[in-house]
Amino acid sequence: MSAPTQPVPSVALRGDVTIPQLGLGTWQVPAADTAAVVGHALQTGYRHIDTAAAYRNEQGVGEAIRASGLPRDELFVTTKVWNGNQGYAEATAAAKKSLERLGLDHVDLLLIHWPVPSRDLYVDTWRALVDLQQAGLARAIGVSNFQPAHLRRIIDATGVTPAVNQIELHPYLQQRELRAVHGELGIVTESWSPLAQGKLLTDPVLERIAEAHGRSVGQVAIRWHLQHGFVVFPKSVTPARIDENFDVFGFELRPEDLAAIDELDAGERVGPDPDTFAVT
Repeated sequence: MSAPTQPVPSVALRGDVTIPQLGLGTWQVPAADTAAVVGHALQTGYRHIDTAAAYRNEQGVGEAIRASGLPRDELFVTTKVWNGNQGYAEATAAAKKSLERLGLDHVDLLLIHWPVPSRDLYVDTWRALVDLQQAGLARAIGVSNFQPAHLRRIIDATGVTPAVNQIELHPYLQQRELRAVHGELGIVTESWSPLAQGKLLTDPVLERIAEAHGRSVGQVAIRWHLQHGFVVFPKSVTPARIDENFDVFGFELRPEDLAAIDELDAGERVGPDPDTFAVT
């Protein structure tokens, strides 16, 4: 497989680990299509793949990795422990099952998928991830959808700070207060649903900026994430869109573009509320 034609910048995580700032998300990628979708992304130049046990496509991600022939140390693979597998023993077993499905001896980043405060198991789950990292099964560990109180509680309980918090983040939900806490604690911000599940694609402000740059609205939105320093992984199953989402390093948004997009914040979620979401 040939080397990427465009360099993807990396972001430093705790523990001397770096993560490519742009990756491929695999949420809602059908299991039967995953190997082909991920395989195309790897051929395009992606080296960062984000999956989860709940996506039920880890096996396909592993198949694509093996078929690619790429050295393991050139890839960054993230997976997540699902809500129903929280608790120390359950999370430990679930993470090992994810490795079996992926066909890997370690992942680069292991996350708690949601805090599920109603079950009150996320502290014990975090202890499991700490031990899994120490055992070499994950190079870095973090969380997803955690609020400031959840973050502070696991840090106070264990003395270990998550490397990342993967949160819903896009121009309509900019999460400034949570991002400020990330900055205070040294946590990298990752964006899921970076295009607000497509709701951004007809936004007139983004359309105007895209036209000025000769780019698509999706490319402009991805640049907004990159230039704010977020790690971002747009999802697509369409080869042309996968390629387009990767072709975002040949232009930059101007300060006035960033300011105009920053003004779109409306506090609008497209996903669940982390304080109440408890599906297991």
